[in-house]
Amino acid sequence: MTTPVWMKSDTKLDASMMRFLAGRDVTLDRELLPFDIAATKAHARGLAKIDRLTEVELRRVLTALDSLLVDFTAGRFELDDRFEDGHSAIEWRLSTELGDLGKKIHLGRSRNDQAMVATRLYTIDALGQIALQTIASGRASLRLARRYERTPMPGYTHLQRAVPSTVGLWLASYAEAYADDAALIGMTISWMNTCPLGAAAGFGVNLPLERQYVSELLGFDRLQINPMHALSSRGKFDVQALAAVWQAMQDHRRLGWDLTLFSSAEFGFVSLPAGATTGSSIMPNKRNPDVAELLRGSAAIVGGAMAELQQIVSLPSGYHRDLQLTKAPLIRGLQAAIEVGEVTPRILDGLSIDADRMLQAIEPTMFATDRAVELAAAGTPFREAYRIVGADLGSLSAASAEESVNARVSPGACADLRLDEIAARLAAMAQSYSEASGMGVWPVVESQGAGR
Repeated sequence: MTTPVWMKSDTKLDASMMRFLAGRDVTLDRELLPFDIAATKAHARGLAKIDRLTEVELRRVLTALDSLLVDFTAGRFELDDRFEDGHSAIEWRLSTELGDLGKKIHLGRSRNDQAMVATRLYTIDALGQIALQTIASGRASLRLARRYERTPMPGYTHLQRAVPSTVGLWLASYAEAYADDAALIGMTISWMNTCPLGAAAGFGVNLPLERQYVSELLGFDRLQINPMHALSSRGKFDVQALAAVWQAMQDHRRLGWDLTLFSSAEFGFVSLPAGATTGSSIMPNKRNPDVAELLRGSAAIVGGAMAELQQIVSLPSGYHRDLQLTKAPLIRGLQAAIEVGEVTPRILDGLSIDADRMLQAIEPTMFATDRAVELAAAGTPFREAYRIVGADLGSLSAASAEESVNARVSPGACADLRLDEIAARLAAMAQSYSEASGMGVWPVVESQGAGR
């Protein structure tokens, strides 16, 4: 390992202790390095703004950082055990290529705010990806809801048959849920879209840093003003990011549950696409809904990561090395959500519906609620209508599922799903997220510019 940037001349390097101190940082920082490079470029521009780098020096630093990003992306530069973390790798590369000029780059910042800004850029970028994937899941749900808008199916409460419903209502519930999830992620992005760079170790520095300028270069909405608050927000902001993502994961989990149940032989309502099932290693007859089951299980990864973060961040003011441990659960949770978001629309687009099997599962007593409402609408007090129908369930055998769902006209119900309103909401959010990404409202790391 290269000598850590914090190492004092009278300190002896103990290999096992260094491994414990570094933890998995150098591995985790492979996710963060492009964002760390972007933040370093913005920091260099800020130093030039206060005449701590000349224009010639700035151009050399930016060129070297662009070259590092290209080499890292192409696999020619690898974060490995030579380095304690991504920050030390950047400084080593700049110092190796630029000599004393490379050693100037850390002026005005600490590894604390350097780690925070890279993590925040990464988190906001990941949240943007997850939001767009969530919208895609909502749109896939909506496409199926339109195709089977009035197709009858049993409605369930307590996993017991309740009333006739429709495939349209079932799948529109996911479309609107995913719209809500994407909106919550958007609010979370707005809440945490604040720049900590320049907070240094939590006390600021004795330089007139152009913090607002650097914040704008990186596409943040605003500056995180108080340096101690900036340091204390590490972990706290990460918990909130995972909390927003968990809401989407909870809907993925519910979808996974539904698909696992409804694709079973006992239900037979849906068939999963072939690519979403696997066979058994011992039973030749089996096709298992593994992808749906992993949708169901993956929510636990995000929930577990969130719980892990909540335990770590119970700390007094100021920086503490415990906060290094927030990186792994944050990245693990966000990556799990991205992986789930990638496959969910594909599962929905490949889903087959067995309308006959669903219709056959609607049995006469499920029309009891319809009959009670009809009697109440004609003047019988509802509680009396409820008693009358409950005492004579055998009279319901001639009811029609199609008539039942067509009569369900309350806003949002089977005969008035208002799919266009849900579609318009999803479309507006998709456009808003796409425009925000293009304008740098959340950062998109490229090889040119400060970070967008």
